[in-house]
Amino acid sequence: MSDKIADLSEEELNARHADKMRKKKAARDKIMATKTIEKGLLIVHTGKGKGKSTAGFGMVFRSLGHGHKVGVVQFVKGRIETGERMALERFSDLVTIKRMGEGFTWETQDRQRDIDAARQAWDAAKEMITSGDYRLILCDELNIVLRYDYLPIDEVVAFLRDEKPEDVHVVITGRNAKDELIDIADLVTEMTQIKHPFRSGVKPQEGIEF
Repeated sequence: MSDKIADLSEEELNARHADKMRKKKAARDKIMATKTIEKGLLIVHTGKGKGKSTAGFGMVFRSLGHGHKVGVVQFVKGRIETGERMALERFSDLVTIKRMGEGFTWETQDRQRDIDAARQAWDAAKEMITSGDYRLILCDELNIVLRYDYLPIDEVVAFLRDEKPEDVHVVITGRNAKDELIDIADLVTEMTQIKHPFRSGVKPQEGIEF
């Protein structure tokens, strides 16, 4: 803190802060006035850090709060019961969940089976996206099946670029997002891992990982 600020009274500090915030709000309002486009977004959550699916489901619950219909396709999570799935079942009038994956590839140990599951999940996602019934569709862990080339990236990109309705939001999660997908996305967030309890021997826990 500079000597000049340190010498100010509490009343002067408050007035200084209020003036600073007024100027900031005016600048912000001016910027916001130029933002007039409303459109369905292609959103990608990727990176090695935890929170990709969590962020995706956060958008799902936010949309539900506004009364929007939502579709969820889980490409990898398999048969494990997750807290988000159990919570979303309470909104059965607004949300459709398709749990299509059979687990991570090291669990199935069957490449063709994984490819077939990925194809079925992608077909279900495409149907949701183009149906006109949903405002937002979450493709949870789609990046994983693209990483292993279980689906052709060119096919996925072409569909999302050319066939996704203009007013539908699509959220895609999973680490190692392909560059082709990042290029066409409207919003991309990379989760960076700084520290994780798994490395200290802590197992995945109910309510945190699932």
